[in-house]
Amino acid sequence: MSVRGSVRQALSRWADTADQEQRDLRRTHGSAGELAIAEAPLRTPVTLQGTLRSVTLMPRGGVPTLEAELDDGTATVTLVWLGRRRLAGIEAGRALSASGRIGLHDGRRILYNPRYELMP
Repeated sequence: MSVRGSVRQALSRWADTADQEQRDLRRTHGSAGELAIAEAPLRTPVTLQGTLRSVTLMPRGGVPTLEAELDDGTATVTLVWLGRRRLAGIEAGRALSASGRIGLHDGRRILYNPRYELMP
């Protein structure tokens, strides 16, 4: 097998793994009656469930801001807590339910200061 063929095979395996992760998230968080992130309307109160992909401390206008990316397998939404450096239980890989109104900022879907509930 050539180098090009082995690279192509490795990329194909990686893509399959990423697809499988998204399918697993949809199965876990896509229960009946739950709103998918991809279908969530803007500026309307929503409750979303998913898994935190990343958690970052980002300053906004000199104020500490905790940002987390919530993924349910259909899409992602950024959760932003203004004035917070950390929140108990908010860590990458954690499943949670978040409530609030989705807005757009620089083309990203964002929930500012959402209410949240940690899930087992």
